[in-house]
Amino acid sequence: MAAAAGAAAEYPPFVLGRARYDQSTFHGRFRHFLDIIDPRTLFVTEHRLKAAVQLLEDFKYGSLPSGVSNQQLWEAQKIKQAVLHPDTNEKILMPFRMSGYIPFGTPIVIGLLLPQQTLATTVFWQWLNQSHNACVNYANRNATKPTGMSKFLLGYSGAVASAVSLAVGLNVFIKKASRFNPATRSLIQRFVPFPAVAAANVSNVVLMRHGELEEGISVMDEDGNAIGFSKIAARHALMETALTRVVLPVPILVLPPIIMSFLEKTRMLQARPRLTLPVHSLVCLAAFGFALPLAISLFPQISEIETSKLEPKIQSKTLGKRSFFNKGL
Repeated sequence: MAAAAGAAAEYPPFVLGRARYDQSTFHGRFRHFLDIIDPRTLFVTEHRLKAAVQLLEDFKYGSLPSGVSNQQLWEAQKIKQAVLHPDTNEKILMPFRMSGYIPFGTPIVIGLLLPQQTLATTVFWQWLNQSHNACVNYANRNATKPTGMSKFLLGYSGAVASAVSLAVGLNVFIKKASRFNPATRSLIQRFVPFPAVAAANVSNVVLMRHGELEEGISVMDEDGNAIGFSKIAARHALMETALTRVVLPVPILVLPPIIMSFLEKTRMLQARPRLTLPVHSLVCLAAFGFALPLAISLFPQISEIETSKLEPKIQSKTLGKRSFFNKGL
């Protein structure tokens, strides 16, 4: 009986399109996004994906086979949300899914935080990081209206240019600062990636999704019916997403340099310098795994806004006090 009660609490009655956990609390969003970024979903086969989508279709139209549990339905929705874009229902390429952000992004983070960076390596890792971020932002954008390739390339160029310029500028400044001794200069250089990445991440989101500000994004009423396109909702979506991209690199790019500066003084790494890179990699992976769900849990993916704050043409299409939109990830 206790086991059955625990399972019922873990898997509440399934509601199509709703989150399994309470999205009004940070803890609920954190649990929800742990499902979204679960790297195991990267290995879902095409057959299993189709089976999950079909199960959800059967539930939607009331033709669900007998014996299907809430757990199976929640797992099916988890698979669909991790693999398919919520607006287009098209598969997101594996490196650009949120479930692939940590596995594919950790090697880049390790490169960004390598000590004794040259100008060439600084440019390379910043370019690679913002290229990956640009593709992730584009793949997980609100796609209720199409975005042309020209806008993608323009946003990509601006994001990469801002990241590289800031990182290189900071490095040059530090190297020319005569008041820093070599040890202090080396330590400060380890923190250069953070302001460069944080500023570029905001630029990346705004430039990659600028079309949403021009065209607006789809807004839904409380029953999930589309009631129009709103530029005001688009501004809220980009502001929330940009804030998560500022918070995201804080643990990733600040904690590892502090931890590694301490570990490199230990007897273990001083006696075995070849272990420095593996230990550095594990520290970066742990920081990334902690930071991603923490940052994207700041706001729910399906955000809400008071209808009275939206455009008059949208207000006239609903009597609901609150409206909803997909802010993207």
